[in-house]
Amino acid sequence: MGMSVTISVATEQDAEQIFRLQYLCFQSEAALYGNYRIDPLVQSLDSVREELAADCVYVARLGDEVVGSVRGRVTEDGAAAIGKLCVHPRLQGHGIGARLLRAAESALEEERGATRFRLHAGHRSEGSLRLYRRVGYETVGTAQGTDGVPMIVLEKPAGTYAVTA
Repeated sequence: MGMSVTISVATEQDAEQIFRLQYLCFQSEAALYGNYRIDPLVQSLDSVREELAADCVYVARLGDEVVGSVRGRVTEDGAAAIGKLCVHPRLQGHGIGARLLRAAESALEEERGATRFRLHAGHRSEGSLRLYRRVGYETVGTAQGTDGVPMIVLEKPAGTYAVTA
């Protein structure tokens, strides 16, 4: 009998697993841009711990293993900035990313008053862009990441949640 993936609020004890998972998952993004200094790869464990304490962080678990995570926080303009969505490479394509997005969006709206959701994706990150568009995000602009990667900025209004099917 197989285990199913569960989505839950991250705890302080998840910090190291999130840190390692993020490093694994963003290797393919770094390769796309030929830049192994992208933000998710150079973030410190202490910084991940700070985000866990301050932000809305969800994880996907398979048994005791963290196999996905996402973070979000409400910004001054009422938008929820969602970031560092990642799913273990062996489990991608099974709807876990959409489920993580849905959990974070719901909590950010209901508990923190977000009026819309905003995220950034690298301009070459076709898989990520496809997921975001499928769950209702639309391109609203471009930006330059602090790591030099050209980013596409996507948004959607609160109340339009990710579809998991």
